Amino acid sequence: MRNAILFFEIMTGILKWLIENWVENLGVLTGMLYIILSVRQNIWCWIFGIISSGIYLVVFFNAKIYADMSLQLYYVVMGVYGWMHWARVDNNLQKEKLPVLKLNIKSATILFGITTGLFFSIAWFLIQFTDSSIPWVDAFTTSLSFTATWMLARKIIEHWIIWVVVDAVSIGLYFYRGLYSSMLLFGVLTALAIYGYFEWKKEWKKNQPTLALL
Repeated sequence: MRNAILFFEIMTGILKWLIENWVENLGVLTGMLYIILSVRQNIWCWIFGIISSGIYLVVFFNAKIYADMSLQLYYVVMGVYGWMHWARVDNNLQKEKLPVLKLNIKSATILFGITTGLFFSIAWFLIQFTDSSIPWVDAFTTSLSFTATWMLARKIIEHWIIWVVVDAVSIGLYFYRGLYSSMLLFGVLTALAIYGYFEWKKEWKKNQPTLALL
């Protein structure tokens, strides 16, 4: 009887927490669907990505994580771009999937320079114009996320490596902010990013195309 009461109290507490944090939890659910579908290279991943980004725009505003909040607007734009690019190229390839690509040295160097510039620019903006208590960490995850999302839209395999780093750092960031549902999400996303890298690598090895970028 005591175990039954304890179980009921635990389940009631979980249900209450889910209801109180339903916005964040919905963002978690759609975010997970976005990553799972992107691992499978399913074009519908962009729809769930757009929905999740809209939800997290509200979540991050309330948590005062301003750089990640503004990043969600970028995600929405890239979601539309990614959908259009995948659909257009797939159509040109007569319904075949857009091929997985790999960075060359020149392209990697250019992206590294752009990302570094974004990092310092975002950090400066946060320090000068917001009350962010963790501007450097916020700028780090935001700048890398900008680059990784664009790379996903172009189906560049190395974007998964960037997401492993971003997701792992984000776990600590969201713990600091008390966003525990998001902690769970990014723990799962870290594992999915590792899995996604090896899955995409298998497909890349089938054709091994070179990437002409920028």
